[in-house]
Amino acid sequence: MNNIFSLPPQIQHILQTLEQAGQEAFVVGGCVRDMLLGKQPGDYDICTSALPEETMALFDRCIPTGIAHGTVTVLYEGCAAEVTTFRQESDYSDHRHPDSVCFTRDIAQDLGRRDFTVNAMAMDLRGTIRDPYEGRKDLSVGILRCVGDPDKRFREDALRMLRGLRFSAQLGFSIEENTLRAMERNAPYIEHVAAERVLVELTKALLSDRPQVIGDMIQMGLLNRFVRPVETVELRDIADLPADRQLRFARLMKRLTDCGAVTDTEQTMRALRMDKATIYAVKTALAMDLPHDIVSMKQLMSRADDQTVTCVCALGDYNRLHGLRNAILNSKEPYAMSQLAVTGKDLNGLGIKGTAVGETLRRLLDAVIERPEMNEKATLLEIANHR
Repeated sequence: MNNIFSLPPQIQHILQTLEQAGQEAFVVGGCVRDMLLGKQPGDYDICTSALPEETMALFDRCIPTGIAHGTVTVLYEGCAAEVTTFRQESDYSDHRHPDSVCFTRDIAQDLGRRDFTVNAMAMDLRGTIRDPYEGRKDLSVGILRCVGDPDKRFREDALRMLRGLRFSAQLGFSIEENTLRAMERNAPYIEHVAAERVLVELTKALLSDRPQVIGDMIQMGLLNRFVRPVETVELRDIADLPADRQLRFARLMKRLTDCGAVTDTEQTMRALRMDKATIYAVKTALAMDLPHDIVSMKQLMSRADDQTVTCVCALGDYNRLHGLRNAILNSKEPYAMSQLAVTGKDLNGLGIKGTAVGETLRRLLDAVIERPEMNEKATLLEIANHR
């Protein structure tokens, strides 16, 4: 087998076991696409002509994770692989999930239910690829195209529209014209998709090399539940940031606020079901002024946790601001009360009690931030004594 198609030994064992039992078996979907692109797949999905109970009879350790839909998780030597029976699907009443499935022995019928041609390829143990919908051809020219009728595909599962735009961002592919127009026509069906699933696709697009695709999502109306539609929003420079979700969400929310697509960032992030840590860091960062020099950066660092500080850096010239932060950390110059040469106990000795202790420490820290050489116990006690 060609090296580009080398499979992990655990996956080879599962395929071989199924074949030796007289069944057809393939790795399928995104892993085949990635191997053809010369990328290492993150995981491997397997499809087979074997019925779920036949699969379970062949392996010592199995979990019936989605047995009603034909999926069994096979556990072998530290690998957990989903093995799914070839299947066809009925109508999608909720525009997300099939009302029912029926098993088939035909791999082409199974591939025909998938979203995009580049995800509708299967490969056997010897590296032979089944590609009835010319996904390999679309892959070679960088085109994302639906399998069959795009309107039907998107009405079956509205999430596919967001996935398509996300794939185009991650792969750097253009979207075939009929597929793109179908996205625009069927955008209202996105209301059937849970916010958590929207967030997953939004995050993957945001962390890609082409986060500006989120602007296309907005223009098509795919994010209307969360942001106001706007004609244009410039998001290209998000790619200049490290691929960190909090940093990129901070700049995204800043851009969306600036163009009027978002008026309440916290409400928008909560509607998207973002985690509390990200909501806090982003909303706090957006409420702060950008530091312009070492002193103002130290003042920021004295009042905010490190993740919020880096989110603030993401709102401006990230490299310059993050460089200021690192210079402060490397210099060991004080910016936090814990770094002062005096403590609350020292202030108690001067008769300073209660809330006055914190207020005095804050005043001393502000002085030391301006003039680091003042961070000596005698000097600070003298300043504190002249309250």
